Amino acid sequence: MISHPSRHCTVELQALPSRIGQVRRIVSAQLRYWHLDPLIDRAALGVTELLSNVHRHAQPDKTCTVEIELLLDRLMVSVRDHDPRLPIVEDADPLDTCGRGLAMVAAMSESWGVRPDGDNGKVVWFTLPTTTPAVKAPPRPARREVTEPARRFAEVQPVGRAPEHTPARSAVVG
Repeated sequence: MISHPSRHCTVELQALPSRIGQVRRIVSAQLRYWHLDPLIDRAALGVTELLSNVHRHAQPDKTCTVEIELLLDRLMVSVRDHDPRLPIVEDADPLDTCGRGLAMVAAMSESWGVRPDGDNGKVVWFTLPTTTPAVKAPPRPARREVTEPARRFAEVQPVGRAPEHTPARSAVVG
C-alpha cells in the first residue's frame, strides 16, 4: 500500500530479498516525483541496509513498514518492524563480510537513530538534507585599468588579390 504521494509515502512489506529491490524502486520513483533526484542513491542505499537488517535479525516475523516523508529541509526515511530488540552498532573486523550497514547509514546520512515503538517493535530512521549548501563563487580577478580601447579583430588591409584556391598539402612525407 502506498499512501498520499505529496509529502509522505508508506510501503508495507515482508523484508525478503526480492521485495527489497521493489521498495528501492518505489523510493527512487517517489524521490523523482518530488524532484529530489540527487538523494536517490543515498536513500536507496539506506533503505536497502535497514531492510536487510530486518530480514537478517527481526523476530518473530519479517513484516515491516517503510516510510519516507518530505519535511521542510530534509527527507526522513524510517523502517518500523515488530522486533523490540534495538540494533547495536559494532566495529566490524576488516575481513568480516557483514556488520557495517548501520555505520554506512550513519556515514551517508545527516542524522540517524532508533527508537522503541512501544511493545510492538522499533523504528530505525535516517535523514538526508534536501537543500544543497550555497556554493561559494570563485574570487573574481582584479580589474585592471584600460587606457586604450581593445581591438576585437585584427584589421588587415588587402595587399593584392588573394588566390582563389590553394591546393591542400599533406604533412606526411611520401
